[in-house]
Amino acid sequence: MKSNVTLKEIVGTKIIYALLLVCYYWMWARQDWHQYYGVIQNTVFIFTIAFFAIRANRVRKYGKKEQDQRTIQVLQKADAIGLKIMVAAVMFIAAGCAVAFIDGRTAGYALVGTIFALTVIRYVLFCVMGKGETA
Repeated sequence: MKSNVTLKEIVGTKIIYALLLVCYYWMWARQDWHQYYGVIQNTVFIFTIAFFAIRANRVRKYGKKEQDQRTIQVLQKADAIGLKIMVAAVMFIAAGCAVAFIDGRTAGYALVGTIFALTVIRYVLFCVMGKGETA
């Protein structure tokens, strides 16, 4: 892990943050219990602590290097597209809740699933749009 930290790496690790959010929501919202859930919860908790410690060091290194303005502009374009996708998804989920098609727990799963999907879409858009910028 002594290589240079790139914005692509920073954006890509947001996928793991979103996956952790999905795991924690599952832990909070589930209504059943099995013996192995304790092992899953402890594993996710330990992974979270280790991951945040490693990421804090990498992000600190990224903050010290000079920023590439073109790459930041590409990320801002990807974020703008992602915002439009998120607004559409939230409107769909809200409409489903308004007509009692979706209950609260399912709406929560839909929201965290949308956040996870959006981080993957954001990373893909950033990579594709960034490739076009550098060519």
